[in-house]
Amino acid sequence: MSYARFAIYYVPPEGPLAEFGAKWLGWDIVTGSEVPRFDLPGLHDITMTPRKYGFHGTLKPPFRLNDGQSLDALEKAVTDLAAVLSPAVCEGLTLTQLGRFLALTPFGTLDDLQRIAEACVRDLDEFRAPATEAELARRRKAGLSTRQEALLAQWGYPYVFEQFRFHLTLSGRLPEDELQGWTGILQDHLPELPTPFVIDQIALCGERQDGRFELIHRYTLTV
Repeated sequence: MSYARFAIYYVPPEGPLAEFGAKWLGWDIVTGSEVPRFDLPGLHDITMTPRKYGFHGTLKPPFRLNDGQSLDALEKAVTDLAAVLSPAVCEGLTLTQLGRFLALTPFGTLDDLQRIAEACVRDLDEFRAPATEAELARRRKAGLSTRQEALLAQWGYPYVFEQFRFHLTLSGRLPEDELQGWTGILQDHLPELPTPFVIDQIALCGERQDGRFELIHRYTLTV
């Protein structure tokens, strides 16, 4: 399989949460296949943006492979990184409105989760090709702060390190008058959310030629 980009994600393990995420989005990132989604009017449209990424939490945002690097070398580097990272334990997950998006976010002490994300961004950066001018311009349309602009220039993405907020995306940008309704629908369909919420593995995922992401390999955090 040839991949256009790679990313380091948290992909929920097999179980009710993973099954819900795949059925909500209509795409199973683990199997790399479409699945029947919930029969809800409008669900296809509001999940169109996150669908191609699959149900996940970003740790290192999608990147093109740098010149001179290979998937084999990237896989070895992720293996080595996972071997020196310890799991993160948060109190749980909750449904959250992030601007005009809906997502699941962790609560409780997030320092260890932050540590994992920072290590993924920093320690694998040699594999990331520099952002193109078009990519930079697209990011700047969001209206970045001075700090976010600096992070974009250095790491190719403005929402890393202290600007990072872990989340499992459930929708695209929603009209203001639909946020409350979709929040209620989600609350009715969500499985029992994990308490505690444990991140004890990271996942290397690849963007296929059709623009959709699939799991390449999971790596257990064992320290």
